Amino acid sequence: MYKIAVLGDLDSVLGFKALGLEVCSAATPEEGREALHRMAKENYAIIYITEQLASRLQPEIERYKDSLTPAIILIPGKEGSLGIGMANVKTAVERAVGADIL
Repeated sequence: MYKIAVLGDLDSVLGFKALGLEVCSAATPEEGREALHRMAKENYAIIYITEQLASRLQPEIERYKDSLTPAIILIPGKEGSLGIGMANVKTAVERAVGADIL
């Protein structure tokens, strides 16, 4: 069975535990890198990562970009959105449709 996780700083991800998602806090990019690779090996289908952490883990996220699992989705952290997540959605839509419809 596949699982869903949220990865980021503790204040940003703790609320997702109430929804039944696996929560993994990472205070440093090294902790985030280790957690991401561990979750990818442990059959996590979806990993939500805060934009703030994802901006420091770009090479690791790119590694899983074209793989079926895990799907890595960027979400805003407690500091607000950096626009990275929406830019990724826009790029994915352009690749799928062939034009910018957003």
